Amino acid sequence: MACILHIETSTKACSVALSENGSLIFHKEDLEGPNHSVVCGVFVDEALSFANSHAIPVDAVAVSEGPGSYTGLRIGVSLAKGVCYGRDLPLLSVPTLKLLCVPVLLGKEELPEDALLVPMIDARRMEVYSAVYSRALQEVRPIGADIVDADTYLPYLEKHPVYFFGNGSDKCKAKIQHPNAHFIPGIRPLAKMMCPLAEKAVALEDYKDVAYFEPFYLKEFVASKPKKLI
Repeated sequence: MACILHIETSTKACSVALSENGSLIFHKEDLEGPNHSVVCGVFVDEALSFANSHAIPVDAVAVSEGPGSYTGLRIGVSLAKGVCYGRDLPLLSVPTLKLLCVPVLLGKEELPEDALLVPMIDARRMEVYSAVYSRALQEVRPIGADIVDADTYLPYLEKHPVYFFGNGSDKCKAKIQHPNAHFIPGIRPLAKMMCPLAEKAVALEDYKDVAYFEPFYLKEFVASKPKKLI
């Protein structure tokens, strides 16, 4: 087990946490963003100061890898790399869509054994970044960018209860009205939920190359051209 610094910046929310031996010992979050460039570095400094003041050595840094906001992911990964370089720490990455599943699996609602989980991150208009997982977080369908209509998840809805959640799910309610479709509100990817996935990565020694690690953008960022002045 280890003390891990967790950084999550994949959506408008920005959060940082510390866990020790699998238990949360510090967390800060800003849900009113995106304010990542302003608050994330402050949160990281506060987390490291907390660890120092309690004589707790930080053993690794975990970052939410995406998909998600291009700018947000770049800020989070840059901060994570900076701490790794500055303190000579290993880097872990946590898939953001799997992270979204953690509060659902740990929630009060007991899911059926054959339930499928579809975390969704808003990709604007009717497009979402999503994947399909079992309750054991086994990949049923890989991550993709879906333009959602009534048939997008129909093969799964016809055989299983399917739970949709994340900031991309609200806009899909009107399109997905199958009786096996269930929507769970208020689910965000937060650093305080990264611990189980980061601890698993430590156990597997699944460390990333600090120099070459890049976020999983899924889609490349395309900057819009400014309109010409007449």
